[in-house]
Amino acid sequence: MIRDKLPSLMATNEQFTGLILLSGVDKPGINEALFSALAPFAITVLDIEQVVISNRLILTVLIACNPAHEKAIDADLLTCASELGVDIATLFASTTHDSIASKKGLIHVVALSAKLAPVSIAEIAGAISQLGANIERISRTASTPVTAIEMIVSGTDHQTLTSSLAPIAAANHVDIAVQPNGFSRFSRKLVQLDVDSTLIQQEVIDLLADKAGVGAEVKSITESAMRGELDFAQSLIARVALLKGLSESALIEVQADILLTPGAKTLIKTLHTLGHSVAIVSGGFINVIQPLLESLEIKHVKANTLEVVDGVLTGALVGPIIDRAAKAEALREFASIESISMSQTVAIGDGANDLDMIAAAGLGIAFNAKPAVKAAADSSLSDPYLDSVLYLLGIPREDIED
Repeated sequence: MIRDKLPSLMATNEQFTGLILLSGVDKPGINEALFSALAPFAITVLDIEQVVISNRLILTVLIACNPAHEKAIDADLLTCASELGVDIATLFASTTHDSIASKKGLIHVVALSAKLAPVSIAEIAGAISQLGANIERISRTASTPVTAIEMIVSGTDHQTLTSSLAPIAAANHVDIAVQPNGFSRFSRKLVQLDVDSTLIQQEVIDLLADKAGVGAEVKSITESAMRGELDFAQSLIARVALLKGLSESALIEVQADILLTPGAKTLIKTLHTLGHSVAIVSGGFINVIQPLLESLEIKHVKANTLEVVDGVLTGALVGPIIDRAAKAEALREFASIESISMSQTVAIGDGANDLDMIAAAGLGIAFNAKPAVKAAADSSLSDPYLDSVLYLLGIPREDIED
């Protein structure tokens, strides 16, 4: 039987509330017992949060109640604690309650590292505090092979928080992503990846050059392009010319040498399972990567094509060159095909050739990238696991397909 009716609230938001903190060894039936103890009273549950770490449970419940029932509620909770073998503490007061669910402009901060140290968390929290902002909630979303934590922050804006956390990420070797709250975080996405040194661990042109015995010459041209002496198209044409005369069978041999980046299969399988689309763009060669992409069930692909005549490479390319502009255009094309807005696209790459698509995407991610790419991207990852991208997208470990 309900002992009394909860008094109706006046125009003010002030309420008489009870904060209940339960802690102890986790076991089945704790929530049932706690709320059964509260059931006889006229109570409204205002907020609730539970976490279990190493089999230790911490449960907090905020209730609105009749002030006359404070002692009776407290006594019943102490009896409940004794029966469960847990600790329960209470705090009753007249307060104004502002639930996280009612707050606007929340920001999600994801921090991840192979070894997440206390000093890193302290500096992140300190930067948030210095902005006059507040951490509303913090939780771990992954523990292996990296540790990832997610903070929900109020009282600041996306750009300000991003700028404040960037130097902390660099100094502590922690990857930090800052994203606005909202339903868009859970919308269907198009995720587009570069191939060389992103989807796979090697550069396909280098593997082919080694087969042709021109590895040093190709490397020299690549370094010239990195110095800005050649643009991507010029350097690609020059490097491909050195492959003239290479047998087509070498393409098959190189296919067997390709090593996927750790976590690549997990990333793609999870994205497909959750209904997202995956696209691949490459300044490399479809002649080499096609079987790999088919095994990964990749639907959208743009890559360069090596010309082959009578079983031998001619040293030329067929069709338009896939350079940085073409990669960005491919992102727009694939998004249109999938009826996905550009704000819901994700681009992942490591080199200057990926800058345009990273800039065009709703979320640009630099993966083990060069400094210029990191500076241009919305987020960056420095660990060797490609599936860490999932944590930046707000996908917890338990939803990941191994």
